[in-house]
Amino acid sequence: MSSQLPQPVPDQHISDQAAHWCMRLHEADFSAEERAQLERWLASDPLHRQEFEAMQEIWALSEFLPPTTPAPPRAAAPVPAPRRASRRLLAIAATLAVSLPLAGLVGWNQGWIPDSYHRYASQSGLESVTLADGSEVQMNCGTRLSFANYQDRRSVTLSKGEAFFKVTHDAQHPFVVNAGQGQIQVTGTQFNVWTYGDSVVVTLSEGSVRVLSDTRTPEHVAYLSPGMQARYDAQHGDPQVAAASLDNALAWRNGRLVLDNLTLAEALPQINRYLETPVHLADKATAQLRIGGVYSTRDIDGLVQALPRVLPVVLTRNNEGQTVIARKSG
Repeated sequence: MSSQLPQPVPDQHISDQAAHWCMRLHEADFSAEERAQLERWLASDPLHRQEFEAMQEIWALSEFLPPTTPAPPRAAAPVPAPRRASRRLLAIAATLAVSLPLAGLVGWNQGWIPDSYHRYASQSGLESVTLADGSEVQMNCGTRLSFANYQDRRSVTLSKGEAFFKVTHDAQHPFVVNAGQGQIQVTGTQFNVWTYGDSVVVTLSEGSVRVLSDTRTPEHVAYLSPGMQARYDAQHGDPQVAAASLDNALAWRNGRLVLDNLTLAEALPQINRYLETPVHLADKATAQLRIGGVYSTRDIDGLVQALPRVLPVVLTRNNEGQTVIARKSG
């Protein structure tokens, strides 16, 4: 088994500290004083932040590990139920020790440890990557994702942004995308996933996908066929399914943003994904104004500046210096 997992930095002490802070950050008794200490530690050396972010990625992966089985209680005294933190600690420790052949082999056979793990990010432009399983991914700007290959599944965590997946078919190894609090499951197909805030939009181009809106409640599920779209967020149960325009939803792959007679409330999330500083709406009246057209994703700032010429709005600034769109009075 060839391991492509990120290796610990040369100073093992930094890795130990990063693991400690990662675990403490996710404990209920993590204090404000500790948070300040963590921030100082992160700021003191770029390697600290790099290793801490790697630990956070591993921690996120451990959310999807199978539950551990509690050991039977001893006759003398009951044994407390294992905490999720213990399982996560095991995941971190096992990953750091994956170079040990036995530990790596056992973890691989149990489906706990991947044999390859990669992180990908796109900045101001589109990026295309080929995953270890041969699947192709095109990332929109400002996207972050990771890929881990396990014995029984292929797992992507889309932590930010938007990506189009062309998945290599493998019925024995399902391809899973973790996005928001939900999950998209396939074996081989083509689909788009866009995350914004706590909302996720899944658009299917080819094949079929199973969309879970919350991995904790598997009954909230939707099955998509080509040309369908599912939306889910933390406020709703079942995914909201509707027909989709593939040309509009996938226009970003060709550097275009299509706004098809949308309200500003609907259009703003699509606009903001291309801006360094988000634009805001002043009120509900402004949010109900409609906009249409095809725009270049390379000049969305120009679109915002042109709004007063096509809509009855003015652009102002809030106390943080961010642009606010407000409907003209009168």
